[in-house]
Amino acid sequence: MKEIKIQSQYMSEIYQFGKVAKQASGSVWYQHNGTVLLASVAVEENHCVDGDFLPLTIQYIEKTYASAKFPSGFLKREGKPSDFETLTSRIIDRTLRPLFPKHYRYPTQITIIVLSYDGKSDLQVCALNAASSALYVSSIPIFFPANAVRIGKNDSGFLINPSIDELKTSTLDLYVSGCYGDILMIEMQSLQKDGLACEMIEEEFCEAIEVAKGVIATHSKLYEEHFAALKKETFQILKTEEKKDISSWINEHCLEELHSAILQMAKSERADKLDMLANRIKSQNHQWDQDEILEALRKCKKEVLREMILGQSLRADGRGLKDIRAIDIQTNILPFAHGSCLFTRGETQALVVATIGGESDAQSFELLGDQTASKERFMVHYNFPGFSVGEASMIGAPGRRELGHGNLAKRALESSLQDKRVVRLVSEILESNGSSSMATVCGGSLALKASGIETQTLIAGVAMGLVKEGEKYAILTDIMGLEDHCGDMDFKVAGSREGITALQMDIKLGGIDSQILKEAILQAKEARLYILDLMYEAQQKIQINEEIVPVSLSFEVSPDRIVEIIGQGGKTIKEIIERFGVMIDLDRSNGGVCINGMGRERLEQVKAHILSLLQKARVDFSSYAPQMEFDGKIKKLVDFGAFVELPYGGDGLLHISKIRAKGLKLQEGEEIRCKILSVDQNKVELDVVL
Repeated sequence: MKEIKIQSQYMSEIYQFGKVAKQASGSVWYQHNGTVLLASVAVEENHCVDGDFLPLTIQYIEKTYASAKFPSGFLKREGKPSDFETLTSRIIDRTLRPLFPKHYRYPTQITIIVLSYDGKSDLQVCALNAASSALYVSSIPIFFPANAVRIGKNDSGFLINPSIDELKTSTLDLYVSGCYGDILMIEMQSLQKDGLACEMIEEEFCEAIEVAKGVIATHSKLYEEHFAALKKETFQILKTEEKKDISSWINEHCLEELHSAILQMAKSERADKLDMLANRIKSQNHQWDQDEILEALRKCKKEVLREMILGQSLRADGRGLKDIRAIDIQTNILPFAHGSCLFTRGETQALVVATIGGESDAQSFELLGDQTASKERFMVHYNFPGFSVGEASMIGAPGRRELGHGNLAKRALESSLQDKRVVRLVSEILESNGSSSMATVCGGSLALKASGIETQTLIAGVAMGLVKEGEKYAILTDIMGLEDHCGDMDFKVAGSREGITALQMDIKLGGIDSQILKEAILQAKEARLYILDLMYEAQQKIQINEEIVPVSLSFEVSPDRIVEIIGQGGKTIKEIIERFGVMIDLDRSNGGVCINGMGRERLEQVKAHILSLLQKARVDFSSYAPQMEFDGKIKKLVDFGAFVELPYGGDGLLHISKIRAKGLKLQEGEEIRCKILSVDQNKVELDVVL
């Protein structure tokens, strides 16, 4: 066993190699303070799969015993991964995938298990570092140790790997992973301060990236110095032989048809034209395998497309590098939804629907370090059915991609929300040819406005691309599916006119130059401002359906008086809800009262009713004693007796048996002489004095 301690200015980590999971190709027992993770890498070295893809699977798994608690729910065993586990798995995958050799086609499984959690460590940073180190020492021919850093920001400047408490007061949550001077993946979200959005301007974002790059480069050097000697002997990768004769034949005989197929693919992600062309080539060249022909066609297609962009500054659909596809916006097209927006950009179309709910509609969730469940009050759910790309496939449960895109849209929109009600956005992708997540952001921002939800500003998003050969490169605005597949970068930026609210970047090159990144950021800003202008025009035409959209009214009372609104056994609040037909949410901690229902006038009546209840002086029942006599007014007659107004506030009950015994016929408002029989837990029993 080899134990290595890595001490830097920002982290203190312990790596133990050869301690556990020794039959895996690579494994590490990782510790950061009280947090312990096990990362392992398993690879089938004797099985090279067919096809042009990397068969890599990454699973990040949290065990509840790591935080000394049982799994919540009926089954006391870990089951379906949480959203946080799924999103963390995606972050690790997007970082490590570009590090694999070009021709690597061996089934590989990387597993990261959280065994102990101190409630303070950044699990996403720790998990990436652990997975990368296990991969680095494995038998897979990877010779660059990736690592991650989180950057925050407060009044004093940038925070490197901030604590959980520091992140709560930060206006920035930036997660960056890379290797030496190369950035591999970026996740960014601006956070609210004092209830207001704190968008990040482009120049400041570039500064934060440079800070992250410096930390990553320092850690990469430390990891290589300590881990290089532990690297296992790597196995030989079988390179797929390219059928140069097929490629040559295609370039000689089919370039015009291939170019036509590319133009068709600009309108859809489906590759029917390529299949038809492959069949024709096969009919003329029986010695070639159909799969080999398709593989050669895909490579030729990629070369032709990239040459068009770099050589002619022309894209497959005829656009220039900075051009945005035509945009069409329709709001509130669903009569009985609280708010809706159909956002169409080129061949990408998202129907985003907003629903407003009460406190009981909030989504409960529990993170590993939480001892009690938390409430998610703003939800964004993204659905990607097969028909959106012309595929005949069943619609099932959301996968990693759907969760990732929904989370990106949520992070983009969240800081602009001013409304504290529970809101759910659902994005139904009806057609997709690139950047459906950014269409969700645009449509979602307008759907919130269309439902009357208060937001600080509109948010727009755009997907950027990159094609790079040597020193020559081209940055593409509003990429479509074909350019995403054949390009070198997928870069999504969302924000307002003031700055960036969320950003996500994946690099296929193995790194990106700072100057290119800055150019892409500024080019994205131009596109975002153009889209926002169209969205503000659409906002002016919104007609909120007042008949079905619920409104909310919030106010505060003294926290110790919330019990009076609730009443004994919830009787008072139930009567208010039934009488006015509203929903009422109470917060005992700060005395918050939130009323939800239809019609502002009705909600004002409920507020006035509640305040009138509380305006009544509190009754000191200790001033009442048995045998005390007084003259009181009958307030209300009921089946079981009469409620009589007491002299120092409150009511006493004159039971029906006492009334019948005296042979009385009473009326509301009548004054009678009463005597107190008993006082028990603020309940006063009376008798009549004749």
